[in-house]
Parts: sequence; structure tokens; C-alpha cells
Amino acid sequence: MFNLSIYATGLLVGLLLALLGWLVSIKKQDVSIVDSMWSLFFLLMTLVYIAMAQTLGERATLMLFLVAVWAVRLSLFISLRNWGEPEDRRYQAIRADNEPNFWFKSLYIVFGLQAFLAWVISLPLLGATLSTPPLGWLDLAGSALWLLGFGFEAIGDQQLASFKADHRQAGQVMDRGLWRYTRHPNYFGEACVWWGFWLIALAGGAWWSLIAPILVTFLLLRVSGVRLLESDIAERRPAYADYIRRTNAFFPGPPKTQRSESSS
Repeated sequence: MFNLSIYATGLLVGLLLALLGWLVSIKKQDVSIVDSMWSLFFLLMTLVYIAMAQTLGERATLMLFLVAVWAVRLSLFISLRNWGEPEDRRYQAIRADNEPNFWFKSLYIVFGLQAFLAWVISLPLLGATLSTPPLGWLDLAGSALWLLGFGFEAIGDQQLASFKADHRQAGQVMDRGLWRYTRHPNYFGEACVWWGFWLIALAGGAWWSLIAPILVTFLLLRVSGVRLLESDIAERRPAYADYIRRTNAFFPGPPKTQRSESSS
């Protein structure tokens, strides 16, 4: 089921949240707060879809629970990680490229854009919320994939945070735990979360929301995720080149040296 008026209201509320974040960023002179807001866009939109739905089924409750757990965890983690830190270097580069008047331009090139992308990606949340058929095996499969993704994302984030907190590891490359098998377990986990959301939406008949997990995966691989993060990391940290050689970028797998030893 697709309802344009409910979906459009989600965009309106998302833009209002973006406007609030933009006003705060002007005072702080730091647009990095948009990272903490990213997952909250989806939680807010899900709440809007639920509030405006005429009939709620079990799938709406399931989706709200999964979105809330994922969104709150991610927002809190990023907020605590960035607390007291300067503006993220990615946004410093965007700021430098868009002066003068970046304070105003950031309204649409940072906050407005994030709200719009979140709105497009929220389609599975809309579809699942408005569907009324009973839960079935696809919901179970989607929930299992969500759990896998949530685990990869949360555990990967915590492992990296602990690594960075150990000053003895300064200048070293994190290649332990989940990071031994993929260079970006958090991004892999994020993709799994959204493919899980889509399977749940598909169970309710919202096949048309397929654009969401495809877009998320594309962004993680080609735009704001792997490609952006690794664009200059090998220059800043020479040991990372060897890490790239032996470790998968996205999908988990045994280190390449281990593969060679196993085949010999």
C-alpha cells in the first residue's frame, strides 16, 4: 500500500528536523551534527507514518521496534564519538569548497539533502507500516537479516572505538575482530539492516520500495562510504595499503593470506 499524502508528510517533518539541525549547526559552527541526526530522520518518519495510518497491523509494530533500536543506538554512538571533537574533516572539505556563505548553503547541500535522501530511503518503512497482512516467513527472514546487520554494525563500531581509545595503537591499522574479515563491517551491517527492512516491507506487498536498499548500498559503496573514506587513507596511513590487499572491502571473508595458505 502506498499513500502519497502520508509519504509527503514524512518529507515535511524531515525537512523541519533538518531546519532545526541547521540552526544548531550555525551556533556550533559545525555541521557534523547531521551524522547524529541521520538515523533519527527515519525514526521520526516512521512515527509519522504510524500516526497517520488508518489501520495498524503487527508489521507496523515490528518495524517501529526495529527502526527505534537501530536509530537510537546509531545516533547515540555517533554523538558520543563526536563529543568535543572538531568538525569532521569531510565537512571541513565541503565547507572550504563552498565558501563564502557556507553557513547558508549548508541548509540545502548538507541538511536538506540528508532529509531528502532519508525520505526516499524510508519507503520500506512506509510500506511496512501501512500493510495489514499477518506476519510471515519473509518477516522472519527480514528480521534475521536486520539482526545480522545490527550485530555487525554495533560490534564493529565498538571494536573500532576501543581500538582508537588505546593510545598504544596510534598510527596502526585496525585489523582485528570483525575488521579482520571486512574493512568496513559497519557499512556491511548497515546494508544488511536496510535489506532486512525491505524484506519486511516486501512481506506486506511493498515491492516498490526496492529503491531504498539499492540506494543505501550504492551510497555506502560508491559515494559517502567506502570510496570516500578510503580516498586518501592509504596516503595518510601507509600500512593501510597492505590491509586493503589482504582484506575484503565490504562483504566479509577470510583474509587473503589465509586463503593462500589454505589452498597450498
